Formats: sequence, C-alpha cells, structure tokens
Amino acid sequence: MKTAVIGLGSMGWGAAISLLKAGFAVQGCDVRSDVLTRFTEAGGDACTTPASAVDTADVVLIYVINSKQVEDVLFGQNGALETARPSTVFLLCTTMAPSATTAIAERLEAAGMQVIDAPVSGGHVRALAGEITVMASGPQEAFDRASAVLDAISAKVFRLGDRLGAGSQVKMINQLLAGVHIAATAEAMTLAAKAGIDLKTLYEVIRVSAGSSWMFENRGEHIVSGDYTPRSAVNIFVKDLGIVASEAERAGALTPLTATALSLFVEASEAGLGLEDDAAVAKILARKSGAILPGMEG
Repeated sequence: MKTAVIGLGSMGWGAAISLLKAGFAVQGCDVRSDVLTRFTEAGGDACTTPASAVDTADVVLIYVINSKQVEDVLFGQNGALETARPSTVFLLCTTMAPSATTAIAERLEAAGMQVIDAPVSGGHVRALAGEITVMASGPQEAFDRASAVLDAISAKVFRLGDRLGAGSQVKMINQLLAGVHIAATAEAMTLAAKAGIDLKTLYEVIRVSAGSSWMFENRGEHIVSGDYTPRSAVNIFVKDLGIVASEAERAGALTPLTATALSLFVEASEAGLGLEDDAAVAKILARKSGAILPGMEG
C-alpha cells in the first residue's frame, strides 16, 4: 500500500516515520526544504507539492495547521485533487471546526474520494512511536481500506460512527480540556514561583497527586526546565480554543474557562511568544506577577 502525508510538522512527521517503520511506501510533502531533506534521509520520498505526493497513493493523511491550509492542499493549485485517483482514502487529521470538516469532506466525496474525519491527539513523542489516539468517523469502506495505516500510526482508534464531523467534535472537546489544563499549569507554576516554592520539587509532588493532569505532567516539565522549544506552539491553541469558543457560541453553550484560557494564549501570541511552546503562556503570568521562571531573565 502506498501512502502520502501532507504536512510534516511534529504530528505529521511522527505519522510518516511510523508508516515507514511499518513498511509502507511514504511520500511526504512540506513547504520546508530542510524538512524534506530530513525526510529523504529517513527513507521517505520527498515531494514539493500535494499533487506530486498523492498521484500513486492509496491513503492520504492531511496534517496541516488549519482548515484554510487543508482547502489549499486539497483544492488549490497543485493540490491533491489534481492527481488523486478515484476512491483514494483521505484522512483529515487536522484539528478543524466540525462545520469546516463536514464541508471539506463533502467536496472530497463529490470528487469521488473516500474520507475519514480523523483528528489525532497524543503529542509528538507518541506520534513518533506510532501510539497516538485517533478520534475517527466515516464510512465503513473507508475504514476497511485504511485500517493498516491507522494501525501503524496509533495505539487507539475510537470509531465514532459514520457521520463525518463527529471526530472533529470530539477533538474539539479534547482541545478545550487541553488548553484549559495548560493555562492552569501555567497559573499553578507561576503562583509557586511567586511563593518561593522549588518548582522541581512541586512538579514531582503534583504529578503523582490528585491535582495532576496529562498536560501538567508534560508541560509542567517544560516550565521547570525552562525549555520552550515548540512541540506544540502557543498559536496552535489560539486556533483550537478559538474553534471551541465559536462552536460553543453557535450551540448556545457557556464556556467561561475556555474564554479565560483563550485570552491568555492570545496575549502570549501578541507578546511575540506565538511560535514558542504553548507552555510559554506561563511567561505572561510570571511577568504580570513579578515572578521569575526558569528560562526567563531577571
């Protein structure tokens, strides 16, 4: 089976490497030449356009940043639909508003393609290990054809029914929790620093206590070490919590914690931290509190 991965960021790279390890032929597409060079060195077939990446693919995984980029790589100039064969299976792994996912899926199906709404979670380490979680929905035939690919990139695939958009709805709720937990981690670490608590000790205590979360355990370590190398950037949660806020408003649901966390991520982005690790929102709270975190200048 031949596969293509469009977008070799942290999650797309992990998926592409996992597919190579599983013995798939993988064509990878990205706008960054250095990433394509690394992909070639890893054993993949590097492509500069989506059209050239998918011309022989049976299954295509889309891992770009947002719905606009998904539309561009699918339907734009040198986009995937220029060369994709009929019934090619497209896995939409990008986090998008459910309404955007549905609209894009309908256009793909109208063009004779098969689609799985397949947003993912787990971070870059699990992606490299082929152990991400996939929140997937779509027709059975598409799942049957893509099952080996899904097995190669994931530890768990949640089947959420046939309705395209259901996967994106569940991912939206996951991102609500993830964003709020990152903001809460930043607040907790900043308060601890201001109170004079040793952050490494605090981290070791909380990570095995009731107040912990997956995000505290993961992002808390970034704050303790002062390492804001972007695994997932601040701007990702500006986008994702923005999706939560807009979809909640459309549904008439109240999301006050989302609103607070989103404002913190927006402030961090506007302060020039948008491309740093999302744990960098702690720097905003620290500056306002007069606290010094590891990696910050006094």
